[in-house]
Amino acid sequence: MTIWDSLTGRKSASTTTSGSTAPPTDTQTDSFQPAPFDPSTATDVSSFLNPSTAFDASQLHPLAGLDKDTLDYLTLEEGALSDLPGARSALPSRGWSDDLCYGTGTTYLTALTLGGAWGLAEGLNKTTPQMAPRLRLNAVLNSVTRRGPFLGNSAGIVAMVYNIFNSTIGYYRGKHDATNSIVAGALSGALFKSTRGLKPMAISSGLVAGAAGTWALVRKVVFE
Repeated sequence: MTIWDSLTGRKSASTTTSGSTAPPTDTQTDSFQPAPFDPSTATDVSSFLNPSTAFDASQLHPLAGLDKDTLDYLTLEEGALSDLPGARSALPSRGWSDDLCYGTGTTYLTALTLGGAWGLAEGLNKTTPQMAPRLRLNAVLNSVTRRGPFLGNSAGIVAMVYNIFNSTIGYYRGKHDATNSIVAGALSGALFKSTRGLKPMAISSGLVAGAAGTWALVRKVVFE
């Protein structure tokens, strides 16, 4: 006991050091042994899937709404094909909108390809093998991009106007024939060059009318 402890009256705790002893452990042995698996006693799907009630909609959750006779189905009915005489073409047509899309798109892509080939040949002819490869490639690409879009855009505009005229004439005449195509081609060609004077209008009208007549003949021979 120290002097401070005697003045304050606090008793000092006696510390005893004892050796640490490990608590006794009880060793338990597991005597469980699994039973061997017998495949003959296993249950298959048919034991709980009854064919008579497996696909009964009334057994489903009510929130699904499948147990009622008020199901709404999304029905997509294709539009009826055009029934005008002579309306059959390379692709099934449901009217003037299909003809406009098919005709304009096909004509534009065809003319764009031909114009690109024209520009490629022109660029190769204008350049010489002695030119630097970069300069020659640049000249060829300039020719391709100049001729291709020019021919594609021009043919696309003519085809769009032609299909509008052709569908309008066919609607009022009640049939599609070579006369419709030739008249529509003549009007389309004349309208395309209407700002250049009478002579360019006549030349363009004759060219487009001839192309339309050729297409009408091919369609009659191949698709009818």
